Amino acid sequence: MRAEPSLLVERFQEIAYRETAPVAAAMPADGAGQPDDHPALAPAPGLAQAGPFSQAERDAVYRAIYSRRDVRNEFLPDPIPDDLLRRLLEAAHAAPSVGYMQPWNFILIGDEENRRAVHQIFHEANIEAADKLTGEIKLKYMGLKLEGILKAPLNICITCDRRRGGDFVLGRTHNPAMDLYSTVCAVQNFWLAARAEGIGVGWVSIFDHDRLSRHLGLPDSVEIIAYLCVGYVDQLYVRPELAVKGWREKLPLDRLIYRERWPEHSHALDFYRQIECRQRAG
Repeated sequence: MRAEPSLLVERFQEIAYRETAPVAAAMPADGAGQPDDHPALAPAPGLAQAGPFSQAERDAVYRAIYSRRDVRNEFLPDPIPDDLLRRLLEAAHAAPSVGYMQPWNFILIGDEENRRAVHQIFHEANIEAADKLTGEIKLKYMGLKLEGILKAPLNICITCDRRRGGDFVLGRTHNPAMDLYSTVCAVQNFWLAARAEGIGVGWVSIFDHDRLSRHLGLPDSVEIIAYLCVGYVDQLYVRPELAVKGWREKLPLDRLIYRERWPEHSHALDFYRQIECRQRAG
């Protein structure tokens, strides 16, 4: 893969802060038009002027968020160019991390034999998962396609090295799972950037993780966070596939927002129980 990380990062930093010059130039030199307690000041060293994106830029960000899908069967066979893959990995690597730990690694898996071995690990775990169900719900589960391991031209295993940063990591002293959450941020960055580039991503989680770790040769300190199937797509579900296929409904946001503390009576939990009861009845 062609690697020009410093030039690529500099390019995106330039794009991210291209408002700086025009905003600064438009500010009156004497601070006129600014609130009295917020006079116009030059940014401190290492900082840049910040403000909202343009309407078109905001629309693009929200479009990526709302049209992102967990892809399983819509992958095209076309290989992903090296420069595009590099952009996606740079986006993932730009994620926030506790104590700037950056605990992630990216294992690129394109070899068909390797992917077939991973698919077998999935297949056996998927049978185990199905055996936890009975009746109609088991039939519905077995009818779902839950991976694109062989159809996608590229698989990526994103891991978390739990020893990276040493014994003391700022921000992790009282919540040791923060490195795991940080790595999930990298996954989401990758996913949204991929959507913007016309690349589909599917997250496969039905694995015996110990077996998959051994297959990929992971050290003991490294955990699998996400196994992603990645490839071009030319169509996606308008709504999440599991909603389209009747597996689960979207929870209404208003029932998930609380003020100040968790309420004594949670409408969200009641609604969740209703969904579970309907699924068991169906």
